[in-house]
Amino acid sequence: MLDSIVELLRRANRARREKRLADARRDLVEAVAVSRRVGVRLELVLALKGLGQIERDLGNGGAAQPLVEEAVTICRELGDSLRLAHTVRHLGDIHRHAGRRDLAEPCYLEALTLYRGDGGAAPLELANAVRPLAILKHDAGEMEEAKRLFAEARDLYAAANVPEGVASCSSWLVRMGSQP
Repeated sequence: MLDSIVELLRRANRARREKRLADARRDLVEAVAVSRRVGVRLELVLALKGLGQIERDLGNGGAAQPLVEEAVTICRELGDSLRLAHTVRHLGDIHRHAGRRDLAEPCYLEALTLYRGDGGAAPLELANAVRPLAILKHDAGEMEEAKRLFAEARDLYAAANVPEGVASCSSWLVRMGSQP
């Protein structure tokens, strides 16, 4: 059964990359169902997060939220801090895109605390948590904090060798009147 779940997740990832969102959604719905039936929690987290991402890709943030919230709950129970950080960051993204700053900010702060508290966090994961918090601060008019966070994210993207991330953060900094 575990092999079939892994294959469903693999097919869904491939379908998403190929922009076949309906196929990805179908495979992820099945992966969630099989994971629940078999009782494998890590695979359930992966399937829930994947299905939540597909719903977001389809513009269904409302459908994505309970999926990612369930994944967050399971991650808390599993005690995997890096997986929890990644998942709670995605929940923050859902809230931010829905205009719920008051719910997004605690998610981003928790993700950053978890990443910074775990010595194994990759610079790219940390950058991907810092950048949306910087956007949130910018949108709230907290420009000095936004500048500081964009500069940090830019440096983390540079360390991770992600030129697109460096360029995006540099562009934000220029628009805010800071040197990149």
